[in-house]
Parts: sequence; structure tokens; C-alpha cells
Amino acid sequence: MTFATETSTRLDTARGKRREQHLARINRAAKWLEVFGLAWLAPILRIAAGDSLSEQLGELKRVLVIPLLGIVIFLTAWGVLAPRVQTSLGAIPGPVQVWEQAGVLWADHWAEREKEAAFYQRLDARNAQLVAENKADQVKHRAYTGKPTYFDQIVTSLKTVGLGFVIATIIAVPLGIASGLSKTFNGAINPLVQIFKPVSPLAWLPIVTMIVSAVYVDTSAALPKSLVISAVTVTLCSLWPTLINTALGVASIDKDLVNVGKVLQLSTATTIRKLVLPSALPLIFTGLRLSLGVGWMVLIAAEMLAQNPGLGKFVWDEFQNGSSSSLARIMVAVLTIGIIGFVLDRIMFALQSALTFSANR
Repeated sequence: MTFATETSTRLDTARGKRREQHLARINRAAKWLEVFGLAWLAPILRIAAGDSLSEQLGELKRVLVIPLLGIVIFLTAWGVLAPRVQTSLGAIPGPVQVWEQAGVLWADHWAEREKEAAFYQRLDARNAQLVAENKADQVKHRAYTGKPTYFDQIVTSLKTVGLGFVIATIIAVPLGIASGLSKTFNGAINPLVQIFKPVSPLAWLPIVTMIVSAVYVDTSAALPKSLVISAVTVTLCSLWPTLINTALGVASIDKDLVNVGKVLQLSTATTIRKLVLPSALPLIFTGLRLSLGVGWMVLIAAEMLAQNPGLGKFVWDEFQNGSSSSLARIMVAVLTIGIIGFVLDRIMFALQSALTFSANR
């Protein structure tokens, strides 16, 4: 073997090793890309690293081209069929009209922010003038009271569902652990779960409204009564998936782990923290994901009736408004609700992947 041939062989071997290292890193990253809905990036990165072109193009077709084709077909069918359906508010808006109204809502948001900034500038100038005139006792600080924009309503809905979800988790996880560890407790709580689990938020809302109105008397600006009513309704409807999955996860753990805890004479708290929770965490997170999805779905109906200034109230107000653009704005809200629901699920899936043992094996 000549020196040139030997050198070429060594270079090829080194390139092959580097390619394998790059592909190994890409394969590890692919799990997280899938978690965040970016699985289509992995085939592109593998192609750049020198992997099989035909194989990766097939994978790219599966994870990117086919989903995009489905979206294009849906948008085309929507655009063609929508104008043919006439309602009391006119024809069903197509994708173009919905996009235009999304732009109008965006512009309205920034116009409102400019009004708010101008208001505080005038207020600061007035207060500075009063101070300069030795009238500091007349200085006043007022909050801007303009109408909430569409994006303000999105924030309100996220805050409401977050509060309801946290309360539901605080209630459901301990009850689920107790139910999974004790057959007696499970037997006592199971009939209640089966009775209350199917109850609609529309049935809970009047009861919640009366109880919150009677108990929550000293309201605060950060937690208005309508927000609390909506959040509690979300709690009552969303805690069941977490409770059931937590109980199932705890009841399904390896009995040898429980026996080890008994042999070591671990306290109940230590047993739960060291043995029960790590084993049951995958199913607990599955319950949390389901609960968050249910809570987000329930929230819109709760906000409509409780008049909490979130997306539900936005949809109701546009329905009552009955203008030519109302239907398109409602469809903007529908798409927003769906996209936010997807993002919330991806966030929970990412947390599950990061914290559970099964995701890191």
C-alpha cells in the first residue's frame, strides 16, 4: 500500500467516525425536536451530516410533506366551500378573510398600547407640573382603563386556566396517591369520581358562582370574581384525569419496591418521595396533560357564562355583536384556542420527557 493510499484510507476512516458522531448527536436531539413538534428538522440535519439521502427524504416526506399537504387540502376546501354557506351574518369567511381579521386584531392591540402609553405620558407630565408648582398634594396616580385587547384576553385566559390547573393538581395528585396506596380509600372515593367526572361545566357554573359570590367577598384587582369563578369551574372539570392516572400509576408500581420500603422501615413520606413518585411519574404526567387539555377546553364555556374577560367572552361578545366581521373574528379565536392548546400540550410533553425516567432511557 502506497503512502497516498494509506493517507486516503485514514482520512476516510476519520470522516466516517466524525459522521457517526454527528449522526449520534442528531439522533439524541431528534427526541427533543419531536417533543417540540420539530421532528422534520432531524432528517434535514441527517442529510447535511451525510446520511442516506433516499432514506431521509422518505422520513422528511412522512413528517413534513404529508402534514403540509393535509393543511393545504384543508385550507383549499375551506376557501372553496365557505362562501357557499350563507348565515345570518353573511357567508362563512374563508382563510383570507380570517387572516385579515387577525391582522386587524393585531393592529387594534398596538393602537390600544399607544393610547395607554400616551395616557401615562400625559399623567406624568401633569404630576411633574404639579410638583414644580409646589402642589405635590394634588398629584394623582391613575390606572389606564381602556378596553382589553384580543391579546389581553388571551393572557387572561392563560392566567385563568393556569390557576385552575394548579388548584386541580394540588387536589388531584395527593388524592390519587392515597387512592393508589390504599384500597380502602380507593373504594371510598371511586363512586364520587364516577359520579362527578361526567358533569358538564355548564352544570357546575351556577353552583360555583353562588358559592364564590358568598365566600369571596373581599375581591382583589389581581383576582376578580369572574376569574375565580372560571378557574374553580376549570378545576372541578379537569382534576379527574390527573386523579385517575395518578391512582393507576401508584397502584401499578413494582410491589418489590414497596416491600423494600417496609424492610428499610421508611416513613410514609419518604416512601412516597423516593419510591412511589419516581415510578408513577409517567402516568401522573399523562394525567396532567389530559387535565390541562380538558381545562383549556372547559375554560371557553366557563368564561362565556361567567363573563370573565378572556377568549370565551371575546367569542360571546362577537356573537352578540353580529357585525359583518364577527364570524371571521370568532374563527380567529377558534384557531387561536386550538394553537394554544397544542402549545400547552407540547410544553407538558416536554416536561414529561425531561422529568420522567421512561423518557430518558
